[in-house]
Amino acid sequence: MTAPAPTIVDLLRHGACEGGNIFRGVTDSALSEAGWRQMADALSSGIGWQRVISSPLQRCRRFAEWFASDRGLPLAVEPALREIHFGHWEGRDITAVWQENKAFLERYYRSPGNLAPPGGETPTEALARLRRAWDDLLTCHQGEHLLLICHGGAIRLLLCHLLGAPLASAHFFDVPHGCLTRLRIYHLQDGDVVQLVFHQPPPLQADAQPAALPQADPCAHGPQHS
Repeated sequence: MTAPAPTIVDLLRHGACEGGNIFRGVTDSALSEAGWRQMADALSSGIGWQRVISSPLQRCRRFAEWFASDRGLPLAVEPALREIHFGHWEGRDITAVWQENKAFLERYYRSPGNLAPPGGETPTEALARLRRAWDDLLTCHQGEHLLLICHGGAIRLLLCHLLGAPLASAHFFDVPHGCLTRLRIYHLQDGDVVQLVFHQPPPLQADAQPAALPQADPCAHGPQHS
């Protein structure tokens, strides 16, 4: 009996956004010009995609619409691929929130799971909807080569789940703007096996300096959330 063809899923994080260094979960910020270029550059040499699936937030969706049209690919918008919800922190400056909530944020970075910002979503809750979406996509599109355009936090949570890492390991995955990650999923009789093929951040600019938490990313609680 011939084994079923593997499914290939490329995860692309959106590029940099307008609006500054804020908690940008479900806040619907637009891409900056630089962010658009980051995404286009990440995909410039890629071929073989059969379908594009996007978060509904415009920093993903608008680029996905353009790219799918340009390549003649079908596009689906999947609401469950949205970023984690930051509740009362949404749209607020990261440094200001950190100064006001330092003890809580330190726990949030180190032990994500069932902690949530006031009025927000826990990483465990976010992962549950992401897992449902992932399972549905593999059921509907098994054997295809898919391009998923979504968010840093969503990608980190999925990587933890798919690679068997605890949620507390989420902050070990660096998923900068324009990062492209490829997964190959083998469909075996006793369940799927996921292989990380590559994890490809964009080139570091000569004048870029690594940032320290929490300013490194609006999403660096574990998952990057943007």
